[in-house]
Amino acid sequence: MHIDIKPLNKYPWYFRPFFWNQRRKYGAVLDSSLVWGLVPKVFMAIALLYGVFNRRGSPLSPAFRSLITVRVSQINSCAFCVDINSATLIKLGITLEKVEALNSWRESPLFDEKERVALSYAEEMTCSHTRVDEETITKMKEYFDDETIVELTGLIGFQNMSSKFNSALSVPPQGFCQIPKPEPID
Repeated sequence: MHIDIKPLNKYPWYFRPFFWNQRRKYGAVLDSSLVWGLVPKVFMAIALLYGVFNRRGSPLSPAFRSLITVRVSQINSCAFCVDINSATLIKLGITLEKVEALNSWRESPLFDEKERVALSYAEEMTCSHTRVDEETITKMKEYFDDETIVELTGLIGFQNMSSKFNSALSVPPQGFCQIPKPEPID
């Protein structure tokens, strides 16, 4: 990792509930949080935004959100994000076979048309050398209303920021899910 993290007791006291929840949910405090936590105001803003996208009332199911975030993380070569989000997918009942096929979703029969449209949209948003195609938006409107498209767009944008942050600072995977590392898209 390119950044030195502090011992847990050196972070602000008000991080304790976040760290407690991470230990409960993942069995460890997340290294990514410790890096973001070096700037407490930024950490709190990121935590709040993450909570909004992962709320129970989201029009996107938890498995669907995780599927999209894994793909964005793969493209951005974020080993930490692929690790944690793949583990989440498996906990949500998605098969390891499907998780492993995510890098080649276009050729895999494991993905339905709604997932394919959203994955295509996520790739178009994530790959800096492309723009979102008008045809993709038309297909998106077959499966999602405008509010859900806005939510999905925000989720993809958030995951791009998060995975690029972690990748740039070489935040390592924490061993939540052991799957082969895919090749990034050019």
